Amino acid sequence: MRQMTTRLAALTALFWTGAALAQELPAPLDDAAWPAVNQDEAALGRLLFYDPILSGNREVSCATCHHPAFGTSDGLSLPLGDGGHGIGPARAIDLENPPEQRVPRNSQALWNVGARDYVSMFHDGRVELDPSAPGGMRTPLDADMVEGFASMLSAQTMFPVLSPDEMAGHYSENEVAQAVRQGRLTGKGGAWDLIARRVAAHPDYARRFDAVYGLAPDEIGFTDISDAIAAFITFEFRSDTSPFDARLREGVPLPPEAEAGLALFYGPAGCAECHAGPFQTDHGFHAMGAPQVGPGKGARFETHARDEGRFRVTGRAGDLYAFRTPSLRNVALTAPYGHAGSHATLRGFVADHADPVTALGRYDRAQAVLPRMEVTDWRILDDKAEREAIAAAVTRPAVTLDAGEIDALVVFLGALTDPVATEGRLGVPKELPSGLPVAMP
Repeated sequence: MRQMTTRLAALTALFWTGAALAQELPAPLDDAAWPAVNQDEAALGRLLFYDPILSGNREVSCATCHHPAFGTSDGLSLPLGDGGHGIGPARAIDLENPPEQRVPRNSQALWNVGARDYVSMFHDGRVELDPSAPGGMRTPLDADMVEGFASMLSAQTMFPVLSPDEMAGHYSENEVAQAVRQGRLTGKGGAWDLIARRVAAHPDYARRFDAVYGLAPDEIGFTDISDAIAAFITFEFRSDTSPFDARLREGVPLPPEAEAGLALFYGPAGCAECHAGPFQTDHGFHAMGAPQVGPGKGARFETHARDEGRFRVTGRAGDLYAFRTPSLRNVALTAPYGHAGSHATLRGFVADHADPVTALGRYDRAQAVLPRMEVTDWRILDDKAEREAIAAAVTRPAVTLDAGEIDALVVFLGALTDPVATEGRLGVPKELPSGLPVAMP
């Protein structure tokens, strides 16, 4: 174990007297935090999650960018969806069918996203609970969104299959991509229906949908597919048996350096002001000056490379460059970090996150993990005015941390790693009803 600094040792002593915590520790989690899951539904969702049949060119599955081998992410700063081959950091572009651009944002981990606490999805929260909206949810399609999905997580699942960069493919390559290009998403012959018909045509899938939902093949809709995937994610990626959870439930102490990191996290470092609650997220949106890498997030006709975050959803100036507070469960496994995957290591991100404005000016681009691709990844960081705009949106004051304190925080974050969740409950299937290959590193 590293030798703790005098400052850290003093902080740990204060912690044990109850004097060091600015934020109370969260209450331990129990089964009530998650909806009940039908095991047959989850088993069906498992197959669909790993099956490339849901993508336009039958080459990309949900697991391509959310694989348990990479902490339910993909090990890249920015994913390569359609037009790539391989998985994880080894993924590379297909020279015969290259993607038009990288996926604009880092692939978010899926730990606990099926829990009841979650009120929004995606880095910008563009799918979110809203009692005033049709179906009780707000999505990019607004009133045109189909109804019938069982949860917000299920609604979220319906969007990656429509993205040309993620799963649909280039506009001229397949019938799903063509339907997306023509704006035919819902109804008979729409993109979602075309995918559902593919799935229903496989006898094993048809049998399973009948057993789980009582549906005939011609009755299977994409909402049923997304419901099954959501059930699988909720069950498979539930994470509440880490050493930190044992600390909350039974008072089992963490190793000394992790305890010092816990005292910092919930005390003077101020991490828990945003990374609050049992999942270490306040489910809010904050501008924290993380470097912008890659193509940015905009409409297809826009030519800038900015990612303005929550602002693109709300239009409020106060939401410029604000992104959803990520959960920190299993965070040690989910590198790279930041909405654009700017940091390859957790320690590097924690160190820069403490003083993001200063860090933005000295950002080391070698920290990004980007497969070779003939695109311009640094347009925003090369533009002084753009960098200054990102920095100006940060309102949180800097926190001074020495090297030992950064190390202690990283050790504490490692105590959020859950061996039960990372081992997997249902695991990766060996084969799929479609006969297509399973993504494996």
